[in-house]
Amino acid sequence: MTRPPDPQEKLALFLRALKLPGFLRHYNEVAAEAERGGWSFPQYLCHLTEIEMQEREVRRIERYLHESGLPSGKTLASMKLEKLPTKVRRILPTLCDGGFVERGDNVLAFGLPGRGKTHLCCAIGHELVRAGYRVLFAATALLVQRLLVAKRDLVLERELKRLDKYDAVILDDIGYVQQDRAEMEVLFTFLAERYERRSVLITSNLVFSQWDRIFKDPMTTAAAIDRMVHHSTILELNGKSVRAEEAAATLTPEVTSS
Repeated sequence: MTRPPDPQEKLALFLRALKLPGFLRHYNEVAAEAERGGWSFPQYLCHLTEIEMQEREVRRIERYLHESGLPSGKTLASMKLEKLPTKVRRILPTLCDGGFVERGDNVLAFGLPGRGKTHLCCAIGHELVRAGYRVLFAATALLVQRLLVAKRDLVLERELKRLDKYDAVILDDIGYVQQDRAEMEVLFTFLAERYERRSVLITSNLVFSQWDRIFKDPMTTAAAIDRMVHHSTILELNGKSVRAEEAAATLTPEVTSS
């Protein structure tokens, strides 16, 4: 005689099929808690649903952070906010909320090496991921090489569509592109493609008057700057070198006195 299906086994199968792992892991313990507390069925289901939603959010953040390439240590929590210029410190919470991403605006961080531009943009990137946005962090030179390979293989349009899934792309050290004409062209194509649709965050040691080193051609330089400045927030990090201060702090008294 065939054994009737066990309700617990059927429920586990249904929950797996519906992709509700939070329900599957917790329904027994929550049922016991509901029984002790005299919960109604809607209260029981609401509590289980809340657990499922929370676990899904944790998994989403983990997945988005993994695909983002963001350095794990460059977060808002690890940033020395007191070292930031006052104007940057004031606007930072607004940037972390992600409103600029909704508008397709850009963020441009300028400053000499070691001023914390990369850390700042990465910290914003981490907060954007937690707010539900997809972010990609990439050294500009590496992203340009990726685009060059796609152009060589006649799949540049497809590659741009892949990049378009990211709400915000952080281009680190735009001034270090090798600057030949082919690189300039794919970089400009990428920036033009995202213009007024998707956000770009750029760190640069070069002020706009020096961007002709990147784009070479004056007209292309002007067009790139125009697209970047339109609907953008410009952050100037003009304090002391964070890296130099951190290095000095690690020196022993014997070294610093010599």
